[in-house]
Amino acid sequence: MTPFGGGDAELIARLVDHRDAEAFDLLYRRHTDAMYASALRISADPEIASDAVHDAWVRAVENLGRFERRSALRTWLIGILINCIRERRREDLNLVPIEDIRALVPGSPRLPMDIDPIDLDAAIMALPPRYRWVVVLHDVEGFTHAEIAAMLGIVPGTSKSQLARARTKLRDALTGDQRRTLP
Repeated sequence: MTPFGGGDAELIARLVDHRDAEAFDLLYRRHTDAMYASALRISADPEIASDAVHDAWVRAVENLGRFERRSALRTWLIGILINCIRERRREDLNLVPIEDIRALVPGSPRLPMDIDPIDLDAAIMALPPRYRWVVVLHDVEGFTHAEIAAMLGIVPGTSKSQLARARTKLRDALTGDQRRTLP
């Protein structure tokens, strides 16, 4: 065994087959920071984020034997995490102000490069929740449309169209072009 316990597949097998605490520990350390960062970006509430990560790990361990490996473990974990956040906050979700949200700007060449991060964050918070989720998962977290579709229970085409509409709304809000703002 390597000092890092091997890849996710090996650790999953050890955890499922032998209830290996070290395997869980390694998986937990490998994925929890990213899960918490995603939960915080989506929920805007450190307590909800922390609780959702805990709940997601409980559910993941309970259901790990049913993990079909059709996606990466991280994708599966984030899908569980999203469901936990949805259950904790059924209302409109807000994003926390985060500096790395600036990553959206280079991905959309139609946005000016001198956008204030506060303006960008405000524009993202003003998006309808379904658009906000896709923007955060795709443009900030880097998930593919297929992965987002699996997480949100939609088809990849819906993820693509929601992202396009979200980017249009962001561009319009940030450039002052209200003529083309979507409903």
